[in-house]
Amino acid sequence: MRFPPANMQLRRAQLVLMLAVLLPTIAMSIVGIILLAVGSTATTLIAGILVLTFCTSGITGYVLGSVFVGKGAALVRVQNDFVSSVSHELRTPLTSIRLLLESLRTGLLEDSDREQVLSLLARETDRLEALVDRVLELSRLQSSHHYARERCEVREVVDEAIAAFDAITLSKPTKIRQDLEPGLTVVCDRETLVRALANLLTNAWKYTGDDKRITIGARTAGRHIEITVTDNGIGIGKDEQRTIFEQFHRGKAASQSGAPGVGLGLAFVRAIVRGHKGKIDFTSRAGETTFRIRLKRRRRELPSPRAMTAGTSGQLQGARP
Repeated sequence: MRFPPANMQLRRAQLVLMLAVLLPTIAMSIVGIILLAVGSTATTLIAGILVLTFCTSGITGYVLGSVFVGKGAALVRVQNDFVSSVSHELRTPLTSIRLLLESLRTGLLEDSDREQVLSLLARETDRLEALVDRVLELSRLQSSHHYARERCEVREVVDEAIAAFDAITLSKPTKIRQDLEPGLTVVCDRETLVRALANLLTNAWKYTGDDKRITIGARTAGRHIEITVTDNGIGIGKDEQRTIFEQFHRGKAASQSGAPGVGLGLAFVRAIVRGHKGKIDFTSRAGETTFRIRLKRRRRELPSPRAMTAGTSGQLQGARP
C-alpha cells in the first residue's frame, strides 16, 4: 500500500517513536521487575520502584505521541481525499468548457450551432462557479467560530426550513408531516440551522419513491433538544454509512437514480451542527431513514431578538408624552 509523502513521514515518525521509546522502556521495565523480585535491600527496592515509575511515564508518553501522530495521519488522509475529490469534480466542467471552446475556435459551426455551443458554455461556466462557491462556503462553515447566538423557537425554524424546501421542490410538491413538541426553544444561528434542516428534507425528498412520507420532529431528550427528519426511502447501505457525511461522497442510490448534486449537502449539515456544538447521527434501513440533530439545552437562554424588538418598541411608546 502506498502512502502520500506527508503520510509516509508520519508513519516513519511513529516507527521511530516506537523504536526510540517503547522498546527501551519495555527492557527497563523488565529490569525494574527483576529488582523488585530479587531485591533484598531498601536501596534495591527503591531503585526498582523508580525504574518502573520512569517506565510508566515513558509508556504514557508513547501512547500520547502515537495518538497525536495517528490523528495527524488521519488529517493528511482527509486532506488528500478532499483535494482529490475537488480536482475530480472540477475536471468535468473544465473538460466540457475546453471542448466547447475548441469547437468555437475552428469556426466551422453554423450560426444555430454556435448559439447552442455558447449556451452550453454559459451553463458549464455557471456550474463551475456554483461548485467553487459551495466549496468556499463549506470551508467557511467548517472554520467559522462566529455563529450567531439567539433564542429561536424550534417551530419557527422548522417552518422556515419547510418553506425553503417547498421552494426547491416546486416540480413535485410534497407535504411534510410535523411532530413537534410545543414550546421548544434553542440557542442557535437561525439562518444556518434552517439551511441544515432544509438540506435534510431535500435529501429525504430525493431518495424516496413516488409515495413520499417525510416527517420532521422535535422533542426534549434529557439535556438536549433533538430534531429529527425521517423518510420512507430506500435507506443507506451499511458499507456507505461511515462516509455519508464526507465531502463529495455520493452513495450508490444517488449515482443510480441520477439525482442532481455533488455530494456536499450532508457535509454542510455536519459542519453547521458542529458549529452549534451539537451532534448529528442517523439510523437507516430499507424503508426508513432517520437523521437526528442534538443541540444542547441552555439553562439561561438568550432573549429572542423579536421579543427584544417588541419590548424596545413598547418602552419607546410608553415613554412618549
